[in-house]
Amino acid sequence: MRPAWSVVLLTTLLGAGQGLFLALYGADLYDAARGRASLAPLFVAAAVAGSLALAGAGLAASFFHLGRPERAWRSAAMWRTSWLAREVIALPLFMALVAVYGALHWLGLLQAALAAGALAAAACLALFVCTGMIYACLKFLQEWHSPLTVLNFILLGGASGLTAATALAGGFDRALEPGYRLAALIALALAALSRAATLLRNARLRPRSNLQTAIGVKHPQIAQKAQGAMGGSFNTREFFHGATIARLTRVKWFFAGAAFAAPAALLALELPSAALAVQFAGLLAERWSFFAEARHPQNLYYQAIS
Repeated sequence: MRPAWSVVLLTTLLGAGQGLFLALYGADLYDAARGRASLAPLFVAAAVAGSLALAGAGLAASFFHLGRPERAWRSAAMWRTSWLAREVIALPLFMALVAVYGALHWLGLLQAALAAGALAAAACLALFVCTGMIYACLKFLQEWHSPLTVLNFILLGGASGLTAATALAGGFDRALEPGYRLAALIALALAALSRAATLLRNARLRPRSNLQTAIGVKHPQIAQKAQGAMGGSFNTREFFHGATIARLTRVKWFFAGAAFAAPAALLALELPSAALAVQFAGLLAERWSFFAEARHPQNLYYQAIS
């Protein structure tokens, strides 16, 4: 598949925003369980603002993927059957509940904030599932049709959110920084294992169709000579990335280092801001690779222009 940068940015930014909120709410719950209210108000405000800004930036990026942006509201109409429609509903609901949670926290209504935070956390997890299932539900794209797809969205979002929380804690609430750093390292390790499992699984996949089965001809030597057009088409532009195997391999090695290994090292060196910057670049490459590694069956028919 051809990775659309609008969707790459949407899923990367949105996942980080969701992870940042879950990191904040987790610390709030831990505080409440100890019977304390020690979170610095500026840290809570910064984390809420950061979560909303990341989610809002992802939402803005998604509009560049629409042919008719003025009709975006219609995308929620098929919520009974479409995971995309459910994502369209869950995203603004999540943002609204995070805003309510932040407002209640700022006003000192901590019990009400915890209740609103529980609803926001539920919406956040639902949003992760909806986003991942948009791709995992596609049976004809074997690389995506796996529970690992949803798990990767959750773990990568959580890891980036915890890294962001570590960076914010360094500026607004130093007492939280060691705990967040440890949690971010654990999340990075789990995300790396999950993504590695996906790469190993996809490497073993074999296409379910070939030219013989696609056209019902059993001859051993079949070659496509033309696609029925004089040049490129929507199919050749949208369903194939055009990158070489060497380039795909380089991207995989880059995101392995930039999204996982380098951020872990920088976090261990107590450089969370640098870790966040490097990790974001790595996650963009990871998400590009996620889309590019999906092999659409229609490419059997469009291997050559003429």
